[in-house]
Amino acid sequence: MTMYAALLRGINVSGHRKIPMAELRTLLTGLGHGDVRTHLQSGNAVFSSESDDENALAAELEQAIAERFGFDVPCLVRDGGYLAAVAAACPFPAAELQPRELHITYFDQQVDETRFAPVDAAAFLPEEFRLGERALYLHAPGGLGGSKLAAALSRPSLTRGLVATSRNWNTVTRLVEMTGGHA
Repeated sequence: MTMYAALLRGINVSGHRKIPMAELRTLLTGLGHGDVRTHLQSGNAVFSSESDDENALAAELEQAIAERFGFDVPCLVRDGGYLAAVAAACPFPAAELQPRELHITYFDQQVDETRFAPVDAAAFLPEEFRLGERALYLHAPGGLGGSKLAAALSRPSLTRGLVATSRNWNTVTRLVEMTGGHA
């Protein structure tokens, strides 16, 4: 059995696209997954599965959510080893930063630097970003809410064709722990 995290994009925000975590746990259990737990109300769940196909697990969950709740929710499913490796590869000094300053955006595919080349990174300093393995690391000293760099990086012209969802450093490390990694 492999431990996975399901990262749901854009649920329970400002009262829209509501998915109660108890119902998400029931849905995942109904799909045959074990050890189901959720973290916060923002679409983070962990579960065990015999499958080794993250894309198939995500597609199955997306379909089940659409059938149960009547709206589409993009989902990423990542195993605990990947989550731990991405956290460990953080190019910013996570231990020296406040968790609200550091975020990871997970992508459904590998992204190369040319996609974000139109962003003049120097214009956004002291905010910074770096790309990783199907991930983008964002250091936003003022937090994500007021980050001009985060807004620039999420422009539709740059993210077209991607499924992407972001988590703050507290959530990143908690999901690593919940999936059996060591953050």
